[in-house]
Amino acid sequence: MIKSMTGFGRGEYSDGKRNVIAEIKTVNHRYADISVKMPKRYSFAEEKIKSLIKEKVKRGKAEVSIIVENLTEEDTTVKLNTLVAGQYVNNLKELKEAYGLAGEIDIKLVATMPDVLKAVPDVENEDEAAAVIFEAVKMAVSNLDAMREVEGAKLADDLLMRGQLIRDIVKKIDARAPMVAREYTLKLQNRIKDLLGDQVDIPEDRILVEAAVFADKANITEELVRLDSHMNQLKTILTASSEPVGKKLDFLVQEMNRESNTIGSKANDMEITSLMLETKSEIEKIREQVQNIE
Repeated sequence: MIKSMTGFGRGEYSDGKRNVIAEIKTVNHRYADISVKMPKRYSFAEEKIKSLIKEKVKRGKAEVSIIVENLTEEDTTVKLNTLVAGQYVNNLKELKEAYGLAGEIDIKLVATMPDVLKAVPDVENEDEAAAVIFEAVKMAVSNLDAMREVEGAKLADDLLMRGQLIRDIVKKIDARAPMVAREYTLKLQNRIKDLLGDQVDIPEDRILVEAAVFADKANITEELVRLDSHMNQLKTILTASSEPVGKKLDFLVQEMNRESNTIGSKANDMEITSLMLETKSEIEKIREQVQNIE
């Protein structure tokens, strides 16, 4: 199954105590790169989250967002900082004595001082909290994977279509190639006649030797066979592979370009050159699409 590297998945799960929303966005990347943004108090679950995502995302950059909403007060503890409170009391007493100020230092005053009483997140049961987070992540990964498969199928259809277009062009070039040497021979004979007229008798075998040298230099049979073979490989990879194929397709496109460049440089024929420009245009479109495949 061909998968796109771009996609989005969302999952939401609640156990009655907390509600977790997980969102995963993936884009193109050469390797698997996963970053997780979540409340620091749940950082103990980060590695497991990455592991769950890597089960499905083998290549691409994944940005993960985890939002945890506490539905009860069980995960929050109010703590008294006696050291800070003591310093406030001592300083207030010193201030009162130094300036002869009236008034009492009571609990209401001290309790409202900054950092004396503080609500602190407190995860009492990490396994319980992690289980809820993981369920949300699993849902997000599943939705992400489904979207990537749909996009991947579209990419595969487009690549198969372009591969067939190139095979059709290769057939045209293959039909045209034998004519190139014959046309060169006729042009050579006509050019000699134009230059020398009938004053000099040029041996026919000499012309044939020159034509044979040209035909050998312009021979593109091997390149056409290899390019057609690459199209077969493209079809096989897209229709029969069950693992990530992006890197394999990257290499295959490089080989396609290599053969097309060689054909273009050796052909020495305007019609074949024109057909090769069409071929290179399709190969470039394939290359662009392959960048999106896992």
